[in-house]
Order: sequence, then C-alpha cells, then structure tokens
Amino acid sequence: MAQNTALLFPGQGGFDSDALRSAKESHPQIQRVFEQIDAETQNLFARRITDVLFGREKADLGELLADDPWVSQVAIYAAGLAAYEVLAAQGVQPDVLAGHSLGEITALVAAGAFSVEDGVRIVAQRVAVIKRQQGIDGRMVALTAGADRVRLLLDLVDEPLLAVATENHDEQTVVSGPDKVLDRVTAIARQLGVNAIEIDAPFPFHTPALAPAVPEFAAYVRKLDQHPLRRPVYSPILQRYYEPDDALADLLAEHFVKPVRFATAVRHLQESGVTTFVEAGGRPALTKLVTRLTQGSDVRALATLALDGGGRLALDATLGVLREAGLAHAAGAPTLGGLLAPAVPADVFEAYWAAHGGDVLAYVRDELAAFQRENTPASPETSAPAPVAAGPGRDEVFAQLRALYAEALEYPEEVFEGGVQLEAELGVDSVKQVELLSRVSERYGLPPRESGFRLSNYNTMDTIADFVLAELSGAREPARAA
Repeated sequence: MAQNTALLFPGQGGFDSDALRSAKESHPQIQRVFEQIDAETQNLFARRITDVLFGREKADLGELLADDPWVSQVAIYAAGLAAYEVLAAQGVQPDVLAGHSLGEITALVAAGAFSVEDGVRIVAQRVAVIKRQQGIDGRMVALTAGADRVRLLLDLVDEPLLAVATENHDEQTVVSGPDKVLDRVTAIARQLGVNAIEIDAPFPFHTPALAPAVPEFAAYVRKLDQHPLRRPVYSPILQRYYEPDDALADLLAEHFVKPVRFATAVRHLQESGVTTFVEAGGRPALTKLVTRLTQGSDVRALATLALDGGGRLALDATLGVLREAGLAHAAGAPTLGGLLAPAVPADVFEAYWAAHGGDVLAYVRDELAAFQRENTPASPETSAPAPVAAGPGRDEVFAQLRALYAEALEYPEEVFEGGVQLEAELGVDSVKQVELLSRVSERYGLPPRESGFRLSNYNTMDTIADFVLAELSGAREPARAA
C-alpha cells in the first residue's frame, strides 16, 4: 500500500525554546501535553518541566544541557509530542511515524504503544541507567564523511568502545565514544580534511560502552503497560516496522548499542511512496537531512517547532502546505472528534476511533441503508421478485476479490493469499476495511449487514470470500410462504 506522509521525531538537539513558546500561544494542545508531562516530572524529580522551559526568560538547549541530564531529554520528548498533537488536531493523518534515536520513544508514544506519562518514565530511566554506568564519560561527534570512510578511520584508532552511532547522510556520520579517544579521532579526521562537529547531548549514545545498561533498562520498561500500535512505526535502528508481537522493552534496550541508520530509513520510506516528511519537534535538523537525502525528487520536508530566517514559526507555514495538499483541515474546520465528541480530548477520541471506528461506520452505513429502504416507495416494475440466477463459484469470487483489493490498496495481487491478515500483516486499518467491504457489497449487490456483524471476524481474504458466498446464497433463496 502506498504511503504518502511520514512524521519524523528528532533526537538529540531537537529543541527550540523560542519556537515552542510561540506555538504555545496559539495551539492549546501544547499546554495539555505539558500538563500531563508536568505531573510525571513532579513525581519523579520534584520539578515541573514547564517551570524549567517557560518559567524563565529563555531556556535554550545549552542551558538545558547544563542542567540535570533528564531535563534536555524530556524537553525534546515533550516538544515532539506537542508538535504531534497540534498536527493531529489539524486533521493530519500520517501513514507512518519514525524517530531518530530518542525520537523513537516519542514515535511509539504518539502511536499509542505507551501512555504519555510512561513515555516520560522511559526517557527518564534511559538517562538514569546511563548515569549509573561507570566510566561512561564521553560524547558524540559528527564527522563530514560517509559511514564507510568513518569506519576505516575508527579501525586506525582500534578502540572497542568507539562506534558509529548515526548515519545521517552520505557526508555526515556521528561517532560515539570516550572523550580521550574521540580527541584522537577528531585530530586524525582533520588531518584527512574531515571536519568534526560536537553533538549537543549529555551522554554518548549507541555505543558498546552502554551494553551493561541494556538488561536493567529492559527490565524497567517491561513493567510498563504496552498497548497495540494505532499507527505504523518504522525504526531507523531496527530497519523495519515494529510488529504487533514485538517486545518493545527489549527492542528499546537494544537501541543503546545499535546505530541509527537514518539515511537508509528515509530512502526506504521514499521508495515506499512517502512524498511528504514532517518533522514533529524543535529545530529543522531532520528536515534538512531529508532535503539533502531526497534532493532532485518530488519529496518535500517540512518543519514545525522551528523559526525561519525571519523569526516566523515554521508550523504555520507547514499547516498551510498540508491544507493545500488536502493533508490537513482547512483553518477553522472542525475535526471528526470535535464534531462527534467536542468534550473528549483529541488523543482519547483518536484511540477510540482506531479501535471502534470501523464498527461505527459499518453501523451508520447499514442503518442509513435500512432507513432509505423504508422511506423509498417500491416501484411497480421492481415489485415482482427477479428470477434467481446461478451465482459465481468460490474460485471466481476469490479471484475477483483479490483484484478489487489489489487495485484499491495498490498491492500486487499475489500478496492477497487466503489466510493473510489484512491489518496485522498488510497494515489495512479498520476504516479502510469498511470502505472495501462497502465496495464488495456494491459489486455483488449484497443486502445490508446485520447489526451483530463484527469486522474483526472478516480480516482475511478467505473469510471475506466465504462471507460474500454466504450472502449471495441467502439473497438467492426464495421467500418462504407465511
């Protein structure tokens, strides 16, 4: 299935105080997100994150890094989640979410895998277990060279705790390791004409030095409630989508020692059909990377909580672009949640709709069809029963259904095997399944579905084919005499 829009959540450095303050004035979703996060930081650290970020004249990233390490990490997480909530309130429905390092935690929370509060706990524990490691003093440095060349450079140094942490693009690779060793690396790099830029981060991440922290972190996250994902999440670390049966605690712990292959992830998403990347977070760091990686294509990369050269908030321009493309509501247009349940928070309505929206749509469609029949006078020409015709066989129905689903979802027909799970394996959400079943009903002239119909019982091609055959058989039965 083609994917058009991806939301990207930044990691280290993804925070812009001025942009966040500006957005907070006009988007109430930001205040609501920070109220949730405040409660948890107060519980964990006896400090509210909003007091740190908004209780002073300005709190730039440098000041946050000089504070306790959890402050900068929670600030980055909170800014990404706030940007996501603003976009969701404007009707933006991304096809896929992806995060850069720390941003993967934000992406999983946005997709519903963890609560907002548990996301804070995960970020805080990520900091705590690293702080408890002995001899972890180190940092990260971005080198202006590709990953292959940088690995050759690291081989010269021959230090087991030195590692490629991030592959951002063909001419930028981030290295993580101990301070003294990195001093040698940067010195050699400069001799080779490779520049080095310090990364704004409290610790070195994605390095073998963090291996002792892996089991402790996994054990902590394992105690938290893990929920089904409401949206697909692609991992630049795992180089795959998260699956429904993934043990997220173990995978998030593995992030400590595995590199972020961001460039490869962006190219994969582009090949999958993504043409719009929106960075949900502070600064336009990932926006610039995507622009460079997709240069010469029709891909567009848009920032949110960042200021342009004129001091204007990028979020406003981005929403304008998305509205023009039909990817967001027009300014002032109500959302579905706003129309149906204006008193319910947007994230709660979205969770409900993800779980039950398909059933709601099916119920409304069937009730409307019944209402239309009851209020439409019968035509004399159609009052007599039509002669019963022999229906198609199962093989013919199955082939027709495969062709219909393949065309609608832009998949090759061969993926629609009889037992393939439409949602779990092919990512076809419940709303799209209801739409497809409506097309099937129209094609075969099926009667309205009964009130007890459960969409979850018809989530494979075999069950849908059996449903069609059963409905056709019932429709062809002559009426019994009273």
